[in-house]
Amino acid sequence: MDPKQEIAALTEELERFGYEYYVLDAPTVEDYEYDMKLRRLEELEAEYPQYAQENSPTQRVGGQALESFEEVQHTVPLESLQDVFSHEELESFMDKVCSDFDDAVFTVEPKIDGLSVSLEYENGVFVRGATRGNGSVGENVTENLKTVKSIPLKLDNAPPRLIVRGEVFMPKAVFESINAKREQDGQQLMANPRNAAAGSLRQLDPKVAASRKLDILVFNIQLADGIEFKTHAESLDYLRKLKFKVVDHSLVCNADEAKRVIEELGESRGELPYDIDGAVVKLNDLAGRRILGSTSKFPRWAAAFKYPPEVKESVVKDIVIQVGRTGVLTPKAVVSPVRLAGTTVTNATLHNQDFISDKDIRIGDTVRIRKAGEIIPEIIEVVKEKRPDGTQPFLLPHTCPVCGGEVVRDEDGAAFRCTNGSCPAQLARGIAHFASKSAMDIDGLGSAVVELLLDNGLISTQADLYFLDPQAVAVLEGMGEISAGNLMSALEKSKENDLWRLIFSFGIRQVGEKASKLLAKHFKTLDALMAADMDELTSLGDIGEITAKSIIDWFSLESSKELVSRLREAGVNMTAHDSGGDDRFSGITFVLTGTLEMFTRDEATAIIEQLGGKASGSVSKKTGYVVAGANAGSKLTKANQLGIPVLTEQEFLDMVNE
Repeated sequence: MDPKQEIAALTEELERFGYEYYVLDAPTVEDYEYDMKLRRLEELEAEYPQYAQENSPTQRVGGQALESFEEVQHTVPLESLQDVFSHEELESFMDKVCSDFDDAVFTVEPKIDGLSVSLEYENGVFVRGATRGNGSVGENVTENLKTVKSIPLKLDNAPPRLIVRGEVFMPKAVFESINAKREQDGQQLMANPRNAAAGSLRQLDPKVAASRKLDILVFNIQLADGIEFKTHAESLDYLRKLKFKVVDHSLVCNADEAKRVIEELGESRGELPYDIDGAVVKLNDLAGRRILGSTSKFPRWAAAFKYPPEVKESVVKDIVIQVGRTGVLTPKAVVSPVRLAGTTVTNATLHNQDFISDKDIRIGDTVRIRKAGEIIPEIIEVVKEKRPDGTQPFLLPHTCPVCGGEVVRDEDGAAFRCTNGSCPAQLARGIAHFASKSAMDIDGLGSAVVELLLDNGLISTQADLYFLDPQAVAVLEGMGEISAGNLMSALEKSKENDLWRLIFSFGIRQVGEKASKLLAKHFKTLDALMAADMDELTSLGDIGEITAKSIIDWFSLESSKELVSRLREAGVNMTAHDSGGDDRFSGITFVLTGTLEMFTRDEATAIIEQLGGKASGSVSKKTGYVVAGANAGSKLTKANQLGIPVLTEQEFLDMVNE
């Protein structure tokens, strides 16, 4: 089989596998076989890009982040729905419809709590996707929608032009997984799947959107050139034949039947893989819809029945404290088991001390609980009249429950934090951060290997990595001599890293890559940074008082001093690399925009910083130059408005090579 034929065959096969997995939920191949075929396709497309198919699964995630989203004028408005909150209101709505159509039939569908979008196809090819926006104008999120693997990129036997509407959502399992990791890392939890989905779909970088594993259910045909449908149910069946993932529906003839279906749906919503906040009732007959039309706000032929939040009482049996990677103490209430939204709840988040104090939550209290966004159990109030005698206000401890280290409250927030950098609860993730690509860049030292080394007692701090015995590593499960040797080589190589990487690897609060580079450039050595006082630190333009205090506090800890001492003993570089004295870009701010072809943005930024300049993400009067690649957008427009010099990539390279 020649490359062109093999690429076409693999694309078709992988598209079928994806449909079976993501739409039908009935995979026919193992993940490994799929991955091997995908890798083969990637290799072929890299060698023969001219043969790549427009519906190739490799095209789902683009390489470049966007600068902004373009506006999209919807061909057919994406209308909102009239809300009804009681069975009486639902019956009134259906009676009005039935007064015009005696034999009216309705569909009842789950109202997925996500983000409404339109998907547009031309000759069967997905060409554009947009958010609902205000119903008339939305945002072009095509590249992010391509990452939703249940959205077909190419349709067989489709009309010349097709526009469908669907609801993008984050599956409950994905939402819970992301929140579990955020909780472990001491980050603020996402409030609900809907906000998580909306935020993910509006990420400017499609790779970020792809990592959120969004899904979609399609529920309407907005436009289909050359095809007529009599009923809504008929149009949904047509969408299924085109291999869309389509919302389930039931047909009913009166308010009693609708009430029964809505109640059944409400009782089972806890078992659904996605979050719903109600049920949608629509007239099934499409000609009848056209007759009824719409008000200025919503269609007269549909209504959304909204479920009231389910609230139940339980008893707080205990309050336990978890310690995240950054040392934040997170309280959690252990409650008597109670059934909520289809699942049994045994604990509820308490957020922080302020939340506990404001609601005066105590061990032994009877509390009312609901699920925020139908997912996260939370206490909404204490039933004070049921409070037993002898309860005491709950206060977070002054010492860490894991290591006994001192706990202090952040001056800039509500978080209580363990100050011991060697706290076991923080250690694994702290070491993984130290070894990460953006920090010391120690290849082969991911979270799993860090856990393996910790579990076997081979390390207890970041510095211990540089004193590892290769033989002790080689005998660990899953390692071997080759892996151990590669790890030793990576560790040795990391000793020569620039100072900014070491500063960033410490994980000091408020100190990211940008601040680390600024500190390394100014202070030149780690010793000079450690000796800096508040005035010297805040004299740097981008270092504020909070960041400066975090730096001073971190270096004042005995555990930090011991870590630096042992890293020095291991031979880790603690001096900024000499840039050769070439600081020709000193005081000049560059802005990169558009698609760069001669180098990546990271590479261009590194060149600018190496020559003493600064790379910024926004254009202002202080911008020195804008480097514009292909498809430059609003930043180029603003630069022209402000009269800021604009360079092509070649002109920028000429400046560098002067």
